[in-house]
Amino acid sequence: MLASLAAYQVPSTRRSIAQLANTATLYAALVAFMYYAYYHISPWLSLVLAIPAAGFVVRLFIIQHDCGHDSYFRARWANEFVGWLCSMTTFTPYALWRRHHTAHHAVWNNLDKRPTGGDIYSGCLTLVEYQALSPMRQRLYRAALHPLVSQLLLPPIVFILVYRIPFDTPKGWRKERISVYLTNLFIAGFLLTLTLLFGWQPVLLVQLPVITVASIIGVWLFSVQHRFEGSHWARQADWTPAGAALHGSSWLRLPKVLQWFTGNIGFHHVHHLMPRVPNYRLQAAHRAEPAFAANATGLTLWQALRAPRFTLWDEARGAMIRFPRRRG
Repeated sequence: MLASLAAYQVPSTRRSIAQLANTATLYAALVAFMYYAYYHISPWLSLVLAIPAAGFVVRLFIIQHDCGHDSYFRARWANEFVGWLCSMTTFTPYALWRRHHTAHHAVWNNLDKRPTGGDIYSGCLTLVEYQALSPMRQRLYRAALHPLVSQLLLPPIVFILVYRIPFDTPKGWRKERISVYLTNLFIAGFLLTLTLLFGWQPVLLVQLPVITVASIIGVWLFSVQHRFEGSHWARQADWTPAGAALHGSSWLRLPKVLQWFTGNIGFHHVHHLMPRVPNYRLQAAHRAEPAFAANATGLTLWQALRAPRFTLWDEARGAMIRFPRRRG
């Protein structure tokens, strides 16, 4: 399978530059119009436009994501440079995120190698593990995974505050720690410049809603691509990259406009099987291999919106389930 799809893993410099240019240009133009609307039309219009602007930030994040896999350009330096530039808009320190994401690709949906550090998005407790928790810890875990908390409240906190501190970064990760500080420095300088030009109120009304909505969309995408009703988790003895890609990653069937804004990342089964495929070739790679459509778990937008309800892996049944009802 992989040999027949090798050609899709070769990036096109022309397509990469064109995608980056149209995404960045449209985003910059939309944000400029948001400031214009704040002063000359209505602050409410500026606020509404934060939704499509957030879509462009998500698309820039997908480009940054590809750079982290060295799949966007053939030259490593080009991936590094563009990935770092995108991180200034996504508020995500490039080098640190890339290293953590590389670790994710080595162990996704593997019950014996789940991430530590309280990761509630790419990790998953089994039903037995959940039942072994004390009543208080069960309540805390349920609260953390409640959609209002995990999908709406926490994402902006992660992108705006948590990513500003290398709190979970080993001291030996010098490059990754520096990336956090450089990202912070650039963001601070950029926001200060905008504040001097427009004042703090319009900057707050424009930039904060954009990154807030973008973080919610991005975290939702990441979580539903691995933890949904039909996803499969396995112990190390039964875990394989191909099996985890086809049965532990979703094929998110989004409307065309949403597929564009999310950079085709809905073809997540293809991405996990072949992470060197650039986002603009994921759909073509999916169509070229009949086994993908026959075996990958497809999710409609409605099913994906319901996916956060499935929180635990029941090893006895071999299925994702919701939290059991509390007695009394």
